[in-house]
Amino acid sequence: MAAEAYVQMKGRRWWREVSWRYLVAVAAVVYAAFPIVYILSASLSPRGTLTGSNELFADITTAQYEALFQTHFPQWIVNTLVIGGVTAIATVLMASAAAYAFSRFRFAGRNGGLTFLLLVQMFPQILAFVAIFLLLLSLRDVIPILGLNSRLGLICVYLGGALGANTFLMFGFFNSIPKELDEAAKIDGAGHARIFFTIILRLVAPVLAVVALLSFVGTFSDYIIAGIVLQDQDKLTIAVGLYQFISGQFDARWGIFAAGAVISALPVLLLFLFLQRYIVGGLTAGSVKG
Repeated sequence: MAAEAYVQMKGRRWWREVSWRYLVAVAAVVYAAFPIVYILSASLSPRGTLTGSNELFADITTAQYEALFQTHFPQWIVNTLVIGGVTAIATVLMASAAAYAFSRFRFAGRNGGLTFLLLVQMFPQILAFVAIFLLLLSLRDVIPILGLNSRLGLICVYLGGALGANTFLMFGFFNSIPKELDEAAKIDGAGHARIFFTIILRLVAPVLAVVALLSFVGTFSDYIIAGIVLQDQDKLTIAVGLYQFISGQFDARWGIFAAGAVISALPVLLLFLFLQRYIVGGLTAGSVKG
């Protein structure tokens, strides 16, 4: 009898203290998964619109995907992957070099430079859109490869905007690396370049992965800046190109848009899965100084 009473008490305690957590988790999963399932159903629907898509997977066809690849979508994918990849790699190199300099060197203007980077991030990005357009418009007459409607020009704009925040993120992480490692390497004859590339970058791999991931996702999904800079159909990114399918008031092609959204989510999903072991460590370790 005592054992049965203990089991009953333990069961009531589980329902009172633990069961609600599972209910919250199930509700969160349903809330997050429903839009994904709905878009996937719309991409497989033969109607080509969102009308009647409440009946999930009632009719399944690949017509929307076939129509999608008859547009410029393959070129948009290539453009987005190239722009996002180059931006991510360049952002990691630039921000890590800047963070290493601020963390390890003592020079005139160091504190002022850090403060300036912080202040720049406080202004909303929308304030720079007109300036970016006018600057690239002027550069097109002097340096066409960096001017308006240039993918390289768009990459440079992304790099300028990402330097401040990523430098601060890496700065805290670099401070957690003991400076005794630098001093030991200097005793062995290593210079700053060798210390940076062979020792420090290996130790800060988690934050490098996080910065690369955030930079890639940010450029991959960006619409406003890419829409301002790029104009030709064969130079557009996925976000700008897909918007054209639904920009019309009476001829919105939601089926093709849904198919493009499903395909464009795959690179980001694969990158998250590949870098997931670095994400938590990279976001938290830099918040504590060593």
